[in-house]
Amino acid sequence: VQLQASGGGLVQPGGSLRLSCVGSGDTFGNYGIGWFRQAPGKEREFVAAIRWSTGATLYADSVKGRFTISRERAKNTAHLQMNGLKAEDMAVYYCAARPRWLVGGMTEAPDYDYWGQGTLVTVSS
Repeated sequence: VQLQASGGGLVQPGGSLRLSCVGSGDTFGNYGIGWFRQAPGKEREFVAAIRWSTGATLYADSVKGRFTISRERAKNTAHLQMNGLKAEDMAVYYCAARPRWLVGGMTEAPDYDYWGQGTLVTVSS
């Protein structure tokens, strides 16, 4: 599967953005789809994941209550709605995919097989 992430941009603190991750070459049917982010000088970190078949979700503690991951089945697209953005949310955001959900996993980069190219989120006034 190929992944195309989009939706990044410049937003003021407290603002919102919605990222999208479109899959092509395969349908997400049993996939796990995740979002990660990487800020300058920092390691890539887990943000959220969704189990495509059931809609079950996982979130990093740092984004719980502010970010929502969702699926749009007809378009083979995952979304990450980000509300209440903070300066510390500024990073390049990547979507990733694994053909089968890993029970007890899906929060580490090595759990994923496919990666999109990243989209930059800048939070600044």
